[in-house]
Amino acid sequence: MSIGIGGMVGAGIFSILGVVAEASGTALWVSFVIGGVVALLSTYSYAKLGARYPSAGGAVEFLVKGFGDGVLSGGINIYMWVGYVIALALYAQAFAGYAMTFLPGHHAAWLPKAFGVGIVLVFTAANVVGPNFVGRSETFIVAVKLAILVLFAVAGLLFIHPTYLTPNLWPSASGIFFGAGILFIGYEGFGLVANAAEDMEDPKKLLPKALYSSVISVIVIYVAVSLAVVGNLDIPAIVKAKDYALAEAARPFLGDFGFRLIAIAALFSTASAINATLFGAANVSYTIARDGELPAIFSLRIRWGAPGGLFITAGAVILFILFFDLSGVAMMGSGAFLLIYAAVHAAHLKVADETGGKRLIIGLSLAGCLIMAAILSVYIYQHSREAFVTMFALIPVCLAAEWAYRRATGRTIKTRA
Repeated sequence: MSIGIGGMVGAGIFSILGVVAEASGTALWVSFVIGGVVALLSTYSYAKLGARYPSAGGAVEFLVKGFGDGVLSGGINIYMWVGYVIALALYAQAFAGYAMTFLPGHHAAWLPKAFGVGIVLVFTAANVVGPNFVGRSETFIVAVKLAILVLFAVAGLLFIHPTYLTPNLWPSASGIFFGAGILFIGYEGFGLVANAAEDMEDPKKLLPKALYSSVISVIVIYVAVSLAVVGNLDIPAIVKAKDYALAEAARPFLGDFGFRLIAIAALFSTASAINATLFGAANVSYTIARDGELPAIFSLRIRWGAPGGLFITAGAVILFILFFDLSGVAMMGSGAFLLIYAAVHAAHLKVADETGGKRLIIGLSLAGCLIMAAILSVYIYQHSREAFVTMFALIPVCLAAEWAYRRATGRTIKTRA
C-alpha cells in the first residue's frame, strides 16, 4: 500500500493543480473524483494480472502475456518508458516552478529550464554514486510530504469559503472531464504496486488489497486537497500561480509561512519523485532487460556500475524539459498513461480465462481509459498542437523502433510462466 500511495501522492498534486484548474475551475474536486474512478477501475486488471503473473516487470509482462512476443507488445513497452520520461519532465518542471518562488524579483526566461535540467542531472549523479542512500531517503520524504498534505487539507477545509464551491460557478461538463483527463498522471503510480507482486508472499490476496486501498486513499487525499484549494483561492489566482498553485492556496489561511511550507514540501516532493523514478526505472529496466524484456542497452553497465537505462532516461527527460512547458508535459503524460492502461486492459481481455477476470469489468476499464484519452486529446489539440502531435507521433515511432531493433538483433522477450 505504501508503494502505491508514495507512487501517486506527491509530485503530481503539487504540479498539476493549476493546469487542471484552467479546465475544471471550481469543480476541480469533481475532476479528481472522475479521474479516481477511472484509476480504480484500472486497478482491477493490475490486481488480476499481477496475481496470475507476478513479476518485477509488471505491465511489461502483462502486455507480452496478452499480445504475445511481437512488435506490438514491444512497441507499447517502449511507449510506456516514454510515459515515465514525460512524468519525470513534469516533476522537474514543477520543481523549477516552486524553486523560482524563492528568488526575488524578475528572472530570465531560461532560468526555470536550467533549474529543471539541473535537478535531473543532480539525481542522475546521485543514483550513480550513491543509489543506496537515495533509496533509503525515499521513505522519510514520502512520510513528510504526506503529513504536510494532510495538514494543508485539514487546515484548508476549516477556512473554506462556501460561496467559492457553489455548483453555479462550475464550468461546462466538458471542462470537468477535460480536467479529469489532465490530472490522470496524478494516479498513474498505482501500477508500481504490481511490480512488487513478485516479492509478496501471497500476491493473490495481498496485491488486490494493496492496489484498491492505495487508490481509494489517494482519491480521498486528492479530493480533500482540491476542496481546500478552490475553497480558499479564486480560480484566476490559481491559474495565475499555476506553476506553484498549491503553495499560493495556502497563503489565505496559513499566511506567508504556509506558502513557504508548501513550497519547501513541493521541492522535497518533486525532487524525491525524480529520484525515485530514476532510481526505480534504472534498476527495473536493468533487471528486465537482462531477462530479454527490454533492449539490451538498458542493462549495460556504463560507468561506476550504473545501468545504461539511467543515462538514456535522463537524456530523454532533458529533451522534454527543453521543448515543452509544464502544461504540455502534464497533458502528454496523462494521455500516454491512459493509452498504456487501455492497452493493458486489452491484453487482459485476451487472457481473462487464465486470470479469472470478469470481462464486463475489464471492458468498462478499457472503455473508461479510451473515452478519457479521447476527451483529453481534444483538449490537447485545442491548447497545444505540438504536444498533441508529439504524443501521437511517438506511438508509430516506438513501434518502428521495436521493429527495427528486432530485425537487427532477432531479440525475443522472456516471460515467466
